[in-house]
Amino acid sequence: MQTKPYPNKAARTLYFGFVCAMVLFGATTAAKAAQFDVTVYNASPQIFSPPIVVSHESSVKVFALGSAPSAELAAVAEDADSEGLIALLQTTAGVRDVAIGDGVILPGESATVRVEAGGGSRVFTVLGMMVTTNDTIYSARQKVIRSKTFYGNAYDAGSEANTLSCAHIPGPPCGNAGVRVTSGAEGVVTISQGINRGSLRPFDWRNPSVKVKVKRIEE
Repeated sequence: MQTKPYPNKAARTLYFGFVCAMVLFGATTAAKAAQFDVTVYNASPQIFSPPIVVSHESSVKVFALGSAPSAELAAVAEDADSEGLIALLQTTAGVRDVAIGDGVILPGESATVRVEAGGGSRVFTVLGMMVTTNDTIYSARQKVIRSKTFYGNAYDAGSEANTLSCAHIPGPPCGNAGVRVTSGAEGVVTISQGINRGSLRPFDWRNPSVKVKVKRIEE
C-alpha cells in the first residue's frame, strides 16, 4: 500500500502557524467591539436618576426577582447612589462595558448613553432610581445584535419599607436623602406595587415605566 509522504518539519511549522493564525483571526472577529447608542425614555410621572447602562454576557444578572438586593443595588434604589454598583460591575466577569448618563431624565424625556459591546456580550441592562419612592428602580434588559426597542418595569429593591412618606424619600417634593426605614422591608426584589396612597399618588405609574432603544453605530 502506498503511503502519503509526511510533510517535512518546515512545512509542518508553516501549516501549524497558518492554522493558529486563522483561529486567532476568527476569535478576534467574533469578539470585535462595536459601539451602541442606548436611548432611555421615561414613560412615567417620576424623575429618573441618571441611567446606568451595562453591556454584558447573558450569564450576568445585575439583580434577580425574588433574590435579596446587593448593598450596591440598594444604594441606587434608595438614594440614586450609583458609584458602588458601577465599581462592582466593572470588576464582574462577563461585563463588557458600563456607563452612566449625564443627568436625570424628566417625565416624557430621554437620554442617550454610548457603550461598547461585542462577541457574546450583547445583552444590555439599563437601570436607575425612580426618585420619588423609597427604594424603587426602573430597569430593562434585552439581547441586541444590531438594533432593538424594548420596555422595562419598575422594581422594588426590597431594602427599605415602603412608607411612602416624604420623611424617607430623596426626590421632589421631599428632599430627604439618606433616611431609611428597614423594618418592614420585603428583603427581596419584586415588581413594584407603585404609589397607592398618600400625598405622593400623583407620582404613581403603570408599567412599562421605561422604554429603551438600542442602535449600533455603523463604522
